[in-house]
Amino acid sequence: MSRPDNKALPATTGSRVPFHIDFKAIGPFVALIVLFVLGTAINEAFLSSGNLSNIFTRSSFIGIIAVGATFVITAGGIDLSVGSMAAFIAGAMIMVMNGLVQSIGPGVETVLIGIGVSIVLGIGAGAINGLVSTRGKIEAFIVTLGTMGLYRSLVTYMADGGTLSLAFGVRGTYRPVYYGDVLGIPMPVLVFLGVAIIGYVLLNMTPFGRKCFAIGSNEQVALYSAINVDRVKTLTYIIQGLCVSIATIIYVPRLGSASSSTGVLWELEAIAAVIIGGTMLKGGYGRIWGTVVGALMLTTIGNILNLTDAISNYLNGAVQGLIIIVAVFLQRGDWRRKKN
Repeated sequence: MSRPDNKALPATTGSRVPFHIDFKAIGPFVALIVLFVLGTAINEAFLSSGNLSNIFTRSSFIGIIAVGATFVITAGGIDLSVGSMAAFIAGAMIMVMNGLVQSIGPGVETVLIGIGVSIVLGIGAGAINGLVSTRGKIEAFIVTLGTMGLYRSLVTYMADGGTLSLAFGVRGTYRPVYYGDVLGIPMPVLVFLGVAIIGYVLLNMTPFGRKCFAIGSNEQVALYSAINVDRVKTLTYIIQGLCVSIATIIYVPRLGSASSSTGVLWELEAIAAVIIGGTMLKGGYGRIWGTVVGALMLTTIGNILNLTDAISNYLNGAVQGLIIIVAVFLQRGDWRRKKN
């Protein structure tokens, strides 16, 4: 049977769908493998169990924060305050736990209350960022730039310009949260994995995740589609604050202190991990597992710089900055090809 224009219909029965490789999806994984090969070539100690454990553990802090950042960026937002927020939460936790030592002792109860304080502050800080930017109709860049300075000043004030140190007795109780393990897997890595799984399900398998994609793609169309844009965007910042809280909970027992220098450039690393993982900076497209790989890549780069004398480790921030620029440039080129 032929069509009126005498052009035969294409045969569909028995036809095969051509095999397609999503290079954008597998790109970060390939890059991570290349980094591991490079690290092994530079120093044989790179693949040692101790070094690999260090890479995965160190990447957990930024990775957990970056999972939250994936929601914010996918919905078309940005959060520059995460590093300062982490410092403020860490300082508040330490002050609360130190204060409780005199009344209830340095036991598990003190640590649990400190963790509770962290969660409340994280959710509250995220809600402030979200509500001020959505209800106040102020660009998220400006809002989070302001709260970045606010949280950093608060922790500096609490520490009186110095360092807040966790009481010795509490350190012993709190220590397993960072240094403990389950079946040989460090606790921070397990928490990172759990946060990533929950984040993936929430972003890819729920109506909330689909709303994040819709808002990031076109906020006006999402608004006309009866999506409560302000509520969804505020929730993404609350998720970000909660992720900062979780990262801080497993970070505090590592050093047992907080100061004005805690969390410096964490916002750069979190955004870099998200962008490297394939999430579009302009919103509308996000990948949780890509973000996980991006966090691992950044930590691996820093680790490789520590193992070689070819490039100073002090240039780690410069390398991360260049990675962000290149990643965004490649995304821009990909967007233009799709538009044409």
